Amino acid sequence: MDLKEIKRVKTITKKEFRENFFKPQVPVVLEESIKDWPAYSKWNFEYIKDKVGDITVPLYDDRPVDYKDGFNEPHSKMKMSDYIDLLLAKPTKYRIFLWNLLKEAPVLQKDYNYPDFGIKLMKKLPMLFFGGYNSHTFMHYDIDLANIFHFHFEGRKECILFSQDQTKFIYKVPHSLITHESIDFSNPDYNKWPALKKAKGYKTHLSHGEVLYIPEGYWHYMKYVSPGFSMSLRGIARNPVNLSKAIYNVFVMRHFDNIMRRIKGQAWIDKKNEKAIIQTNRQL
Repeated sequence: MDLKEIKRVKTITKKEFRENFFKPQVPVVLEESIKDWPAYSKWNFEYIKDKVGDITVPLYDDRPVDYKDGFNEPHSKMKMSDYIDLLLAKPTKYRIFLWNLLKEAPVLQKDYNYPDFGIKLMKKLPMLFFGGYNSHTFMHYDIDLANIFHFHFEGRKECILFSQDQTKFIYKVPHSLITHESIDFSNPDYNKWPALKKAKGYKTHLSHGEVLYIPEGYWHYMKYVSPGFSMSLRGIARNPVNLSKAIYNVFVMRHFDNIMRRIKGQAWIDKKNEKAIIQTNRQL
């Protein structure tokens, strides 16, 4: 894979962000843009335990998709305090994924604000993500193809991004938002996944207080180099093509996929994975 380091800036003006990154749809890391947030100095594992430790949270791991699984259905549940203790005690594959901070932990709202980067952010969807050492998300893109601002806290996180025009090289699974789950994007086996050699994307590592802008519809793979957590804020897709894809994903694709899982079972999942390989290798 041809992965460029994502450009980094200390801070940025609204005009600079719109002209240099939003309009051309290019990712960027903002290194010092949230130092004025209370979260910058407060948000660590102990603080989260103190504020929301008694809340039960949904957990996900990296097991292959099963036909019995519903859309974004958690694999386990645990009290936040117990989960953080687990993160700090030993490696675990369990992650918290798309946890609605506004709904589940309103006490944390006073610790951040909605920055003005020149695009309107959806204030009802601040999401938290947690992960332990070496845990990762599958390469995926978000169902609404939103513009995403990913604010990282604690530890380090590896991020690999691809724009939608690279979909043909990264083994996308049909009727889904993910690539083939067997691919390790941190260390891909090019003999098994030869088309990846043609893929061009971006990479970076995030540390505490850094913000990654992910343009709308970008594929993203996140790996926790050490235990940590992040928050994302999002803005609706502005490109008409991406907006139409988002509407299709929400109202057609995910329901069709769930129906086919119920009708055909695991054979549906297996067939989709097989098609991902066949269709992608045709690019060679």
